[in-house]
Amino acid sequence: MRPWLTLHEDEQRPVVLEAVEPNLVVWSSLWPSRPDARIQFDLTGGPGGTTLHWTLSVDDPAPDDDTIVRMRKRINELINANLRFTFGQ
Repeated sequence: MRPWLTLHEDEQRPVVLEAVEPNLVVWSSLWPSRPDARIQFDLTGGPGGTTLHWTLSVDDPAPDDDTIVRMRKRINELINANLRFTFGQ
């Protein structure tokens, strides 16, 4: 169980679609309403730690601007807040 991955009612647990250790992980969609959405995590290690960049991709037709903002904000909340706050516990 991942205590940081607290899903909303309109979300689903993602599946790992691709993983290349130690640099890449691709998740399936969090949103059943947008099964085409994918979240790619690119990790780069260095002497100061690991840098994480994520990219949200969707197929055409693209969602409206408000939906894109909501999706990005949600990923940011899960990864850059919830997950991050679990380190050191």
